[in-house]
Amino acid sequence: MVGGLLVVLLGILIAPLPGPGGVPVIAVGLMLILKSSFWAKRQFIRAQYARPKWVYPFRRLMRKKPEFAPVFWQQALRAEKVVLKRPRRRLTRARKKLRRYFRKLFR
Repeated sequence: MVGGLLVVLLGILIAPLPGPGGVPVIAVGLMLILKSSFWAKRQFIRAQYARPKWVYPFRRLMRKKPEFAPVFWQQALRAEKVVLKRPRRRLTRARKKLRRYFRKLFR
């Protein structure tokens, strides 16, 4: 648990720097705390009932074989949806263009 707390503190120190460096570090620290603390597990279950859409990405990352790329892609799409209006969203269109390109390439 102490290791998890140290990682969270490191993430908080990194957070003011440019880029998203602090957020993933804090998430890893919270997962370490969750694995070792009964109190944290109870709080996590309460949060899961209260806000299932917020907790689901953490649950996916804590599996035995986590899928990092799909989780981060889904979160990027959610963040884009919150920040930008529909005509300015670029990630979905970029993904579709890449799919078309690779389909043509591997035919």
